[in-house]
Amino acid sequence: MFSFFKKKAAPPAVAPPDTTQAAPAATPPIAEALAAPAPAPESSEPAGGWWKSTVGRLGGAPAAVPPAVAEAPATGRQSWLDKLRNGLRKTGSSIAQVFTGTQIDDALYEELEAALLMADTGVKATEFLLSDLKRRVKEAKATDPAVVKGLLADALAELLSPLQKPLVVGRFQPTVMMVVGVNGAGKTTSIGKLTRHLADAEQTVLLAAADTFRAAAREQLAIWADRNRVEIVSQEGADPAAVAFDAVSAGKARGRDVVIADTAGRLPTQLHLMEELKKVKRVITKAEASAPHEVLLVVDGNTGQNALTQVKAFDDALGLSGLIVTKLDGTAKGGVLAAIARERPVPVYFIGVGEKLEDLQTFDAREFAQALLA
Repeated sequence: MFSFFKKKAAPPAVAPPDTTQAAPAATPPIAEALAAPAPAPESSEPAGGWWKSTVGRLGGAPAAVPPAVAEAPATGRQSWLDKLRNGLRKTGSSIAQVFTGTQIDDALYEELEAALLMADTGVKATEFLLSDLKRRVKEAKATDPAVVKGLLADALAELLSPLQKPLVVGRFQPTVMMVVGVNGAGKTTSIGKLTRHLADAEQTVLLAAADTFRAAAREQLAIWADRNRVEIVSQEGADPAAVAFDAVSAGKARGRDVVIADTAGRLPTQLHLMEELKKVKRVITKAEASAPHEVLLVVDGNTGQNALTQVKAFDDALGLSGLIVTKLDGTAKGGVLAAIARERPVPVYFIGVGEKLEDLQTFDAREFAQALLA
């Protein structure tokens, strides 16, 4: 879910820093770029559909939402929900089997406890859900396992509800986002998808290739910049903080709506490298006192309880504002969102269930709970 504020008039154009490279060299106006077919990607990622099926449905400031976005059908969202249910089947099937019997007794609750723990819901969240479920069953005087399963979905949705918050774009110009995560979580790809969705919603974006330690990361981000017809600030071998500083300065000078800084993958145990991320954040603040406005952590849903460990470590070091949870398709550990909600409720802005553009969608607590227990 996104909320939009009316955009302020862009300041006069200022010559960009020498470090900035436009991709491509002659970037067309944003309206023309949206109308033109996207450059052929290396992987088959169809364009469009994502914003059209979520922004209008989940709200935001109507006056600031482009009409084409607000009026589009929600069929894309429904298709994605089907994929989410399929993706969470490995997690949900073990939980659903608990409710195939005919009695509501201690044995059912013991089986449910084991199933939730196996789904990486975590001890604290599992204890909370079982206690809440027993209360709901008693109040409803439920005797049918199918009804109890529905009450569990209600309890899970309520537990997850603090994670459902909108990513606000437009309050600041530019809105500066710093994206962090461990190697392999899908950080750069998530940035690329988010950039495309922002561009489709008529938001101008500037990317910062602040992962200067891995050449492939800069190249990957450059491909996304070219594919989405946005600009990128990149310097081979440069200090990551310097690249981020240049990008924020360029974004301000050019009146861009959003600046997104990619960063190098970090393990929470690599303390000296985590200090580098803190430095990047400090330097961004020097470029713009109110920035970064968003510090987003990309976590791999397949990692289970390790994902919760990452959330805690990065939040302690950087002060996270939101999460992007990737690779939930086919995992048996989808319950980790319940653990995050119970122990470190950082908002989940997006969840991903595949490699395609439309597979990255906004998080809805009830939709997720129902998909998990479908």
